[in-house]
Amino acid sequence: MGFVFSVKPPQERIEEELWCLFMEDSLLVCVDDERADLPRGREVRALKLSERRELFLGTLDRVPCYTAEVASEKNVPLGMGFFGLRELFGRLDEQFFWLAVHAVQIKNWDRDHRYCGRCGADTVNGTDERAKVCPQCGLKSYPRISPATITAVIRGNRILLARARRFPRVLYSVIAGFVEPGETLEECVAREVYEETGIEVQNIRYFGSQPWPFPNSLMIAFTAEYRGGEIRIEESEIVDAGWYTAGKLPPVPDRVSIARRLIDWFAERYR
Repeated sequence: MGFVFSVKPPQERIEEELWCLFMEDSLLVCVDDERADLPRGREVRALKLSERRELFLGTLDRVPCYTAEVASEKNVPLGMGFFGLRELFGRLDEQFFWLAVHAVQIKNWDRDHRYCGRCGADTVNGTDERAKVCPQCGLKSYPRISPATITAVIRGNRILLARARRFPRVLYSVIAGFVEPGETLEECVAREVYEETGIEVQNIRYFGSQPWPFPNSLMIAFTAEYRGGEIRIEESEIVDAGWYTAGKLPPVPDRVSIARRLIDWFAERYR
């Protein structure tokens, strides 16, 4: 069945329900050596944590799923702990990981939209859709998704990779950027690549997409071919950029990201 989105919780609670409990953006999991698992309803209720803003997310293989934020971790027993989502990739079952990706974005949206952005009144949850409704002026606010393109630019048997200033360590990746209002995805690809590296592209083709919860992006991946230009980096955003062959790649992102999927696609195709 997979995951089914819903805002209407079941009438009865069950012991096997799944929970994504967060302290800020760290997720509570049960840990055993290198593996991690989401806590179930019976385990969460035994913890007696101070929960805030409990939300029903939907069902995963017909199992109800919830998220909430907790005030502290002082009551967390041995064998459980709070971890950042990046740390949990490869440790959590993949379907649980992407459930947590959904949960953290819904949790943050709920926290940030307690008041109406138009008149300042307290909002209430929509009854039949994921929305915050203002009872005073009627404004509806939906969970925000920020679309961004991410592109593998190919020149012969080489790929364009860049090191962004925001990267916490020496890491090279493909070119990404947020879509501007009124802009097509293809226009965003061409603009971002040119603005950051001075390279012009052609034959832009869709590759895939991935929700990215840092903080609320939808990454839409493309491939493109080199059209012209020489590398001229945008120094406010890029530290270095260059063309790399499959056999001599610099340090690249972890496998959790669609950026790595693009790079792996290149390495397999042009090895």
